[in-house]
Amino acid sequence: MTFNDIFKSGFLENISSVTILDMALALLLAFAVGMFIFLVYKKTFSGVMYSSSFGVTIVALTMITTLVILAVTSNVVLSLGMVGALSIVRFRTAVKEPLDITFLFWSIGAGIVLAAGLIPLAIFGSAAIGIVLLALVNRKTHMNPYMVVIRCEDHDSEKMAMELLREQTRRCVMKSKTAQKGLVELNVEIRMKEDDADFINTLAEMDGVKSAVLVSYNGEYMG
Repeated sequence: MTFNDIFKSGFLENISSVTILDMALALLLAFAVGMFIFLVYKKTFSGVMYSSSFGVTIVALTMITTLVILAVTSNVVLSLGMVGALSIVRFRTAVKEPLDITFLFWSIGAGIVLAAGLIPLAIFGSAAIGIVLLALVNRKTHMNPYMVVIRCEDHDSEKMAMELLREQTRRCVMKSKTAQKGLVELNVEIRMKEDDADFINTLAEMDGVKSAVLVSYNGEYMG
């Protein structure tokens, strides 16, 4: 094969470059791996609002990546053109959850590996990644961080509220404090000892405490 033969291409010549069996097998495996990634994403999701469209995106992205890599590996000219075309693509959708980036790269990587013909690597690699994510993300809920918002009347009630939190929680760190005349608002990050939030009821019933709110906290604090 000469240098000119490598870059010689014709539309009809490319039809048989990838067989129907190869396409069907690659896309079927991509769908199966994409569904596995989607199930792991669904089991490990810990954000505020679950988006089913993102799960569909994961499956579709795995299959699309497989399709693109199959085309690229079958023709050198097409691969050069594909690089130029994809280099001008810009994505405007913001990824709010850091873990979502992991699933996006996982689906793209699985599609690339499948299309390259490394089927055992794609299957066992995806299984290993899924097990690791399930083990690390699906920990006990009371070990996750929470925020407690307390509204007190004065310094004495603030002090008693903080003492109660330190006694009833595994970890207690004040994140912010807002003081006004007759009102003190505290934002406290906590780790609960057990999966029991009854101490919030006790906190709200204390003298001088106007309200106590417990909310889930994803670790991103702005303030």
